[in-house]
Amino acid sequence: MRKTGTPSRTSKAPSKSASTLGTLLLCLGLITIAAPLIALAENPTASSNNINYNIPAQPLYSALSALAEQSGVQFVYNSELVKGIGSPGVSGQYSLEAALTRLLKGSGISYQFNNGNTVKLEKIVVTEPLTATTMPAVTVTGKSSYADSDPYNPDYNRTSASAATKTDTPIMETPVSIQVVPRAVMNDQKTTTIKDALENVSSIRPQSSLGLSNAYIVRGFRNGRVYRNGLISSGLNIGEGAQYETANLESVEVLKGPAAVLFGRIEPGGLINLVTKKPRDEAYYSVEQRFGAYDFYRTEWDATGPIPGNKSLSYRFSGAYQNNKSFRDFNFNDRILVNPSVTWRPSDATELSLDLEALHEDTQVDRGLFAIGNRPAAIPISRSFIDPNDPVDTNSKVNLGFNLTHAFNENWTLRNRFLASFVYDKNTSVKPANGFTVEQFFDPNSGNRRYARNIFSQTSDSETYTTNLDLTGKFNLWGFSHQTLIGVDYLRAVGTYEFFGNYMDPVPGLDIDIYNPQYGIDPAYYANALATPSDDGANHYLFRDDWYGAYFQDHITLWDKVHILGGGRYDWARTGLGIGDSASAADAALPSRRDEGFSPRVGVLYQPWAWASIYGNWTTSFGANNGITASGATINPEIGEQFEAGFKTEFFDQRLSTTLAYYHLTKENLMTRDFNSPDPFASAAIGKARSRGIELDIAGRLTDEFSIIGNYAFTDARITKDFSGLQGNRLNNVPEHSGSLWLKYDIHHYEPLNGLSFGLGMFAAGQRQGDNDNTFVLPGYARLDAFASYTYHLGKSRLITQFNVRNLLDKTYYESTDPFQNAPPRVGIYPGAPLTAMGTVRLEF
Repeated sequence: MRKTGTPSRTSKAPSKSASTLGTLLLCLGLITIAAPLIALAENPTASSNNINYNIPAQPLYSALSALAEQSGVQFVYNSELVKGIGSPGVSGQYSLEAALTRLLKGSGISYQFNNGNTVKLEKIVVTEPLTATTMPAVTVTGKSSYADSDPYNPDYNRTSASAATKTDTPIMETPVSIQVVPRAVMNDQKTTTIKDALENVSSIRPQSSLGLSNAYIVRGFRNGRVYRNGLISSGLNIGEGAQYETANLESVEVLKGPAAVLFGRIEPGGLINLVTKKPRDEAYYSVEQRFGAYDFYRTEWDATGPIPGNKSLSYRFSGAYQNNKSFRDFNFNDRILVNPSVTWRPSDATELSLDLEALHEDTQVDRGLFAIGNRPAAIPISRSFIDPNDPVDTNSKVNLGFNLTHAFNENWTLRNRFLASFVYDKNTSVKPANGFTVEQFFDPNSGNRRYARNIFSQTSDSETYTTNLDLTGKFNLWGFSHQTLIGVDYLRAVGTYEFFGNYMDPVPGLDIDIYNPQYGIDPAYYANALATPSDDGANHYLFRDDWYGAYFQDHITLWDKVHILGGGRYDWARTGLGIGDSASAADAALPSRRDEGFSPRVGVLYQPWAWASIYGNWTTSFGANNGITASGATINPEIGEQFEAGFKTEFFDQRLSTTLAYYHLTKENLMTRDFNSPDPFASAAIGKARSRGIELDIAGRLTDEFSIIGNYAFTDARITKDFSGLQGNRLNNVPEHSGSLWLKYDIHHYEPLNGLSFGLGMFAAGQRQGDNDNTFVLPGYARLDAFASYTYHLGKSRLITQFNVRNLLDKTYYESTDPFQNAPPRVGIYPGAPLTAMGTVRLEF
């Protein structure tokens, strides 16, 4: 809904936007068309005043919005009148009367010109008289907007996000830093996993393990937990699990800083929340085929609408199938995602949504490259040191959830969410020997040419159940408005992990020359190596988490300009990690540690003008550890604390938003690998780390045709307290300077090229330390991407052809290093892809 003073619809149908024509860049064009528009406004029936219209086939409500803006008139009609009706559109020079006739063709709706510049719409045949329950008439002017979930929405900006407060509070009134990457950006950039989508947000870096896009660094701290519609979807995050697809996503929300006050166990750098596509009342169908370099083939589909014969039920079925090779030798991916969902609205006050997400992929894990001295080795980034005879690796993920909402009245709402997640992962590969230490891997007698390898296999299986119950309400007290939230949540996660093969000692005959590698390992090696027990035989692990939380939040608004956000959360956590030579032995050895703590959050925002806000906040986080030290002792909870201040703006009728923020963030009892233990799961607390920096994010439209999304981050992330000599070192994989800028231009007002869009983007990062020991660095880089597309109108359908190029200048760069989860960072360096081209054909109807 628009703010007071801007006309809007009151029905559920979204309003589709055309241009606002309000910026200086279009002044010259406005002067050239001002005269005919004024004449038409004075006499809208004048047939001699022709205008060049360009309105494609689309839902009627959005076609009317476009016509209102291009002609300068206002339409008055009942919002239910146009619901579910399509329009064939209009293209060419017509009088207003002729254009409107074409736009309404086949709709069963007539029009009547009133005094001034208003046009009234009504049914041609009225079968029933209007009653007191009829919805009020609505005026539509040249200022219109899309619903956020509208699949036709091209806007890069979003004015609200549920991740920050679990309420509908606008971002401009929320005293925290929030960014949203909408579907439109993912479509233009043709992202397949959220790793690429998150490049559009400041202070976020990918940190893969085994080459999979499964974890991220936010404001300097690694975050392996990703949320889905407000609930954690990755559970214990053991093993690698499946990647996060984009085919079923509406948007990706990022809340910067500690979010434990509402979400419990989360890293203090920030929260990543995936918003999935929901069933819609209006029918929409699309199918897309992509094809590109390295035998890349991908099919995406999306179908939604009401279920015939039952107006209270709607459905959606989205998904993707992808098959591709890689610029990395021997790597490939074969992945399928399906996401059916259904929504039931038994009344205006109650809504129940059910959805199932299932992803399965066969792949080959990537062991990456390695460092020689203080830089990545000078070898081709395509070279891999796994083997073509490695068995196929597999992982899968299933999410089953529901969302039940009931509104007691217009002010009080109860919401219950539930999500069950099941993640399975199994991989086998050739890896460097001594693979969980920081020792030198190369044979010193070979001139740093050969290193020893062994064969290692691991399997992880986890299940997570999480739910919450939230009561939100709005009321006035002592002249101030309140938006209050009270809630409880619960998480239970159980996971097993087991590995095979001697991961420390080399297998005779498997050493390899890095400059002249010879491949083709005898399959018998795999069977023999995997039958070899580990040094101490303890290769079974059992993880268990039980987490209860109760929280509250109050958003107080004073004098319509001051917003105070206060709240807190109390956690009760029980964690454990058992280790043994069998599953039963690990269960018997499972310790149980109980922790509890309080996490407050306070924020203040002052909005002196509708387009500007100044804010500050202080917040903490509480994260129980289920790791153990080399001696078997449990580790104290991780505690995060942040101070933040910033400035937000919205320009051009909320089409363009910016956020500038400064933060100071600390984390105590930072858990990491114990480098002195051969046990790959032995942990130690670094002590304390600090990250501080400045962020700038911008997203939206500068004009009707010019869109932008970009960011810049200065980040100083260091270890400030440590007991092993790391104090003062920079945190790994965090560049001091990073940022991106993506620009898009849509041609709307030049008839020969209408429908053409093109864009250009740059993604850059400075030099980064490869590990917390600061023994080597990854060089900085700047990557250039581009795209062009053309939209054809086929009756009521749209056919979109698109061509994307990633890394246009074919630069060599390195994205990240392994976080010591499956390999030491020095032998787990993951390069970025070279120049890659992709073509796309998409049909929407």
